[in-house]
Amino acid sequence: MITLIAAAAENNALGKNNELVWHLPDDFKRFKQLTSGHFIIMGRKTFESFPKPLPNRTHIIITRQKYYAEKINSDSCIVVDSIEDAIAKTNSNDENFIIGGGEIYKLSLPFADKIELTRVHGTFDADAFFPEIDKNNWNLVNEEYHPKDEKHNFDFTYQTFLRK
Repeated sequence: MITLIAAAAENNALGKNNELVWHLPDDFKRFKQLTSGHFIIMGRKTFESFPKPLPNRTHIIITRQKYYAEKINSDSCIVVDSIEDAIAKTNSNDENFIIGGGEIYKLSLPFADKIELTRVHGTFDADAFFPEIDKNNWNLVNEEYHPKDEKHNFDFTYQTFLRK
């Protein structure tokens, strides 16, 4: 199973300058809980936005840079040059996660079975965007609203979509 997991604003903004434009600790906890123990597929820039590989996950990094694998000193990383190669490296009997960025989400959407979206209530200036979710292809099967509070500057809603 291929699951896209993202936090995106109402205008589908994901981030700017390879950084998130909000800080939502509960969303980070949910991301860790859902993705731990699984394959996570990402673009090179998303991988480079982490200080180090995320623990307890196998990272599949998509890049067109030759010899990129030689730059990474980690047993938890696999480097490929296409979304198709990335998916081929996963365990098809397990849930596998696409974690970004914008271009990788767009390329992987046709392969996805599920979307775990944190919809951040607001619009933001961004240079990376989540693709539009076509309601003809996806059913919203669960929603959980989270109001802003002392740790979260924005309201947000966890949404789970399954392909029709």
